[in-house]
Amino acid sequence: MSSNRYAESEALLARARRVVPGGVYGHQSPRMVVGGAYPYFFARGDGCRVWDVDGNEYIDLMCSYGPIVLGHRHPAVEAAVRRQLDDGDCFNAPSRAWVELAETLVRITPFADWAAFAKNGSDVCTWAVTVAREYTGRRKVVRAAGAYHGAHAWCTPAPAGVTPEDTANVLSFPYNDLRALHDLVAAHRGDIAAIILSPFRHDAFHDQELPAEGFLPAVRALCDQAGIVFILDDVRAGFRLALGGSGERFGVQPDLACYAKALANGYPLSACVGREALKEAAERVYFTGSYFTSAVPMVAALACLAELEATDAIAHMDAMGLRLQRGMLQQAGSHSLAVTYSGPPALPFMSFVGDEKFARSRAFAAACAQGGVYLTPYHNWFISAAHREPDIDQILEITDGAFTAVRRLAA
Repeated sequence: MSSNRYAESEALLARARRVVPGGVYGHQSPRMVVGGAYPYFFARGDGCRVWDVDGNEYIDLMCSYGPIVLGHRHPAVEAAVRRQLDDGDCFNAPSRAWVELAETLVRITPFADWAAFAKNGSDVCTWAVTVAREYTGRRKVVRAAGAYHGAHAWCTPAPAGVTPEDTANVLSFPYNDLRALHDLVAAHRGDIAAIILSPFRHDAFHDQELPAEGFLPAVRALCDQAGIVFILDDVRAGFRLALGGSGERFGVQPDLACYAKALANGYPLSACVGREALKEAAERVYFTGSYFTSAVPMVAALACLAELEATDAIAHMDAMGLRLQRGMLQQAGSHSLAVTYSGPPALPFMSFVGDEKFARSRAFAAACAQGGVYLTPYHNWFISAAHREPDIDQILEITDGAFTAVRRLAA
């Protein structure tokens, strides 16, 4: 690994560390990749490709950790953004797009009667929990153990600065374990405001896990029986599996659903959609931000959703994901390497069996980065509508070499 390949990136990181805590923090921290084998700063993107500040090109299998669903700089989205920028972005009150986007989300989401907007997935997940508490008059919220619902104190994966009081009313159970969930609800009967779940398990540092047959409908039935609000955290997977939300893909309709990531193809926007019964509670729970109403991300979202609805983008992402999956599993087998390839094809993740410390995953990811494919060893990957068969085939040429590097490590 030549440090010269990333000279500008490493210089920028050194500068950043002097003026930014950690230099780069959160899920984009250098700790989430392989030191010396990855860039830390990017300069531009186009379609399914990105270029770092040193000019190195990569086929992008992270899609900015999910937001890029149509491809970087998608023409329809960028045209809508340019038109709105001519008129401005941040005003004293919302633009027309505020209403139009809410109407669109209500129209395409089978259970939704209203929508509210913010900037991050963490914003809307936390607000949804608060709305559920206001609606039910109860305190506790149930989540799957290890699930990620944002960076607020009640759900952060990191303990720094968090007090026991912040998480005192948060209960956990193993994903897909209906018996444990029923026991938890029985033990706290009358005091559970919400169950919040992602449509499938996609924790970092863990193989993904699809919902077991009947699991999500059973959660829906339990919530109905116990007067609990069912929140679907669709921040990561929303609009990659079904236009009407991932609940549509898995056959369940929650009471509230949270979107962000792919909603506006990279522009900062999140949304919570909900049933009519919770609308009055939602009105009472204070929720605001100076940039929540900004017009540019909203016209970007309208253009993004229109493109997803008018094309076969979701089916295409599934097909490209399957092509990648078949190719990588064949390669792993040819190299006599046991792997687990998990999750929906459009949001895949691969790990090496018995690789508890991720040594093989790190070697694989590092070799991919050196070859020109950007993926990470600990977090699921993303397919966009901009990935085409030649891109997938080029990825597979590079991953074959990466499997060779892992094989050498195993030897």
